[in-house]
Amino acid sequence: MPKNLLITGANGQLGNEMRNLLAGSKLFNSFFADIDTLDITDARAVYHFIESNNIDIIVNCAAYTAVDRAEDDMVACAKLNVEAVGNIAGAARNYGTRVLHISTDYVFDGYNYRPYTEEDDTNPKTAYGTTKRDGEKLLMKTAPESIIIRTAWLYSPYGRNFVKTMIALGREKDALSVVCDQIGTPTYAADLAAAIFAVVSADEWKPGIYHFSDEGACSWYDFAKAIHRLAGIDTCKVTPVKSKDYPTRAIRPFYSVLDKSKIKQTYGIEIPQWEESLEKCITAIKNA
Repeated sequence: MPKNLLITGANGQLGNEMRNLLAGSKLFNSFFADIDTLDITDARAVYHFIESNNIDIIVNCAAYTAVDRAEDDMVACAKLNVEAVGNIAGAARNYGTRVLHISTDYVFDGYNYRPYTEEDDTNPKTAYGTTKRDGEKLLMKTAPESIIIRTAWLYSPYGRNFVKTMIALGREKDALSVVCDQIGTPTYAADLAAAIFAVVSADEWKPGIYHFSDEGACSWYDFAKAIHRLAGIDTCKVTPVKSKDYPTRAIRPFYSVLDKSKIKQTYGIEIPQWEESLEKCITAIKNA
């Protein structure tokens, strides 16, 4: 019998990829909710929705992700990244619903020299990272049978993201400067959606924290160069610059590569290399 699956933040990058993946699935009756259909900062609304629709699993893709704006808008950021997660966790505990929650590499300080494991201490340096860390803690305290998947550098054909911005700017400008001393892993939202599907459809629910991003590592400069190459843009010169020459309101992690060993071993997931997935995404953007 199909399980009732709720996707929150359904109009975002990951939510849209989950919508694509779940279309026609016989394993789940899928409910897709965003602010227009379910305000997850409203506890009463969350409890009512989960109870009335007999939700078995919640995949929380909703988040406040405007990293720089969050530094000056901590209240709104915490409302979505902490308070709303608490609402979901409380409802899950009340009704026996399982939760899979998406978190971020920003829970770490970015000072590492090797990929971060799930056991590494969190030490966020931004309002965004702090609220995401606090949301994780609240979820695990309230509904300890939950699953958290941390990811990084997410992009897709949907919404605003680095890939679409670099394509647009590459076509508009003759030159761009992109930071070269921040290292991480670009992650195609469709790959993360596939990993989530593998987790929620597995025979056994295995609570805990997992890391997922695509394989490999690069700088934002390397990423931008690959985007232009794969998009066929050769009229824009991309120049590497250091972070100190490109100041932002929020501190970016200098190193935020995630160790994916746990999720690969637990769920038998094969993860593609980031450039392979980037090529797929750019093809999808071209065909949109």
